[in-house]
Amino acid sequence: MTRRVAFLVFDGVTLLDVSGPMEVFHQAGRFGHPYATTLVSPDGDTVTTANGVALTTTPAPDFAGPLGTLVIAGADHLAADGPDEHLLATATALAERAQRVASVCSGAFVLAALGLLDGRRATTHWRHAHALAQRHPRVRVEPDALHVHDGRFHTSAGISAGIDLALALVEHDHGAHVARDIARELVVFVQRPGGQSQFSTALATPPARGDLLRALTHAVLADPAADHSLPAMAATAAVSTRHLTRLFHTELHTTPARWVERVRLDRAQQLLLDGHTITNAARHSGFGSDETLRRAFARHLGTTPSEYRARFGSTGGGPS
Repeated sequence: MTRRVAFLVFDGVTLLDVSGPMEVFHQAGRFGHPYATTLVSPDGDTVTTANGVALTTTPAPDFAGPLGTLVIAGADHLAADGPDEHLLATATALAERAQRVASVCSGAFVLAALGLLDGRRATTHWRHAHALAQRHPRVRVEPDALHVHDGRFHTSAGISAGIDLALALVEHDHGAHVARDIARELVVFVQRPGGQSQFSTALATPPARGDLLRALTHAVLADPAADHSLPAMAATAAVSTRHLTRLFHTELHTTPARWVERVRLDRAQQLLLDGHTITNAARHSGFGSDETLRRAFARHLGTTPSEYRARFGSTGGGPS
C-alpha cells in the first residue's frame, strides 16, 4: 500500500525541513514501502525557499486529495511574526483530511496558532522553544526533545531533526528494521543520542527582569565554579533563601539549583569543545568531580562527556 504524504511549503520555508524528511520517505520506497510525496502551497504557485531554491511543483490544497500524513515545514518568520491567515487556512484544510499531522522546526507555530496543540506535548527548534511556550501557554513545550508524538500530532526540533521525525513515522508504519535500514542508507542515527541542548551553548532561560536577580545571575555566569549554593546566593543578594527561590520560580521558571547546574553544564560543554580534559572541565565549570559531571551529562543530555567531545569537538575534517 502506498501512503500519501503532503508537505505544506510557502515562501521563506527552510529547504532542509522539506528535503530531509522527503528523502526518508523516498528511501522507504526503495526498501519496498512506498510513500507518494507531494508539495502543496497556499496558492499553487512557485515557492522560493529561504536559501533561494525554487520549488516549482506545488499544487494548491484543493488538488492534494486525501492524505495519510501532512508535514508542515518551518521558516524563521513563523517564529518571529507568526503565520499569516492564508497559511493558517491552508493548514486547516489539509489537516482536516490528514490521518496524522506533523511539523518540523517552527512549523509547530502553525499548529499552535490553530489550537491543535492545546493541552498537548510539543517541541520546536531550541532557539524558538521559549517563544512558543510564551505565545501559546496551553501547549506543553518540551524544549530538549528531538521529536514528540501526542495523539495524531507529531512535532520535531530544528531543521535536521525532521529526518529523525520521518524515521520515527516510518518506524511506526513499517517497523524498526525498516527505519534502521533507511538510517544506515542515509548514514544517520536511527535514534540520535541526547536532546537539543547538546547542540546549543545558549541558555534556554530568558534574562531575569529584576535588578537583584539579574545581578546574581550575571555573577554565576561570570564564574560558574564559585560557591553558588542557595545559602551563598541568598547571602550575596541579602535576601532569605525562601525569597530567592520564589524569585527564581517567578522570573526564570526554575529553581536556583537547577539554573546553576544548567549554567555549569553549558560551561562544561564549551570547555570540552575547546579541548579541555573531562577533569579540567568538571573543575572549571563548578561540578568538581568527573563523576558529578558524568551524572549531569546523563541527566540532561543523555550521553557522556567523552561521547559528547568525540562527536561534537571536531568534524574530523582537518589535515591529517
